[in-house]
Amino acid sequence: MLIIDHNPKGQLYSKLVDLAFEICDEFHLVLRKDMGSLKSFDPLLKKLESSLKEMKEQSEWASTILGGNQTAKVYYYYTDENAKNILKESANSLYDWEQPHLPEDLSFFKDGKEWLITCSHEEESYIDTEDDKEIQKILSIPGLKVHMEKWD
Repeated sequence: MLIIDHNPKGQLYSKLVDLAFEICDEFHLVLRKDMGSLKSFDPLLKKLESSLKEMKEQSEWASTILGGNQTAKVYYYYTDENAKNILKESANSLYDWEQPHLPEDLSFFKDGKEWLITCSHEEESYIDTEDDKEIQKILSIPGLKVHMEKWD
């Protein structure tokens, strides 16, 4: 597992998104109903509509478990060129994906398994891979600061 040590911004964000789209087949964005009106997200959701796989009402997702009976709208998208361009146009950093400005917790999945997990409001993210080729690609992004951590 690679822990991302700082918020990837600008070109780092763009290169990380490019790599995630190369490796992964799906990503999600979350709209928490307890954080105000969701209407302001309609234009972004409309742009992403052609890439939408499904939306689920969930109480947990890649980086969060809500307490009580709360749920959020979790939008799952295919990693296609349209979606990649929109993610890169809509934000300048990984932790920009936070309400009220943007949907929460941009995270990526490879074959149904979490790959890049983000908790924007905590400014935490990590990449869950043991694939040496993927690790080398991540480490080759100039300026991206990560460290390895083993989970027991």
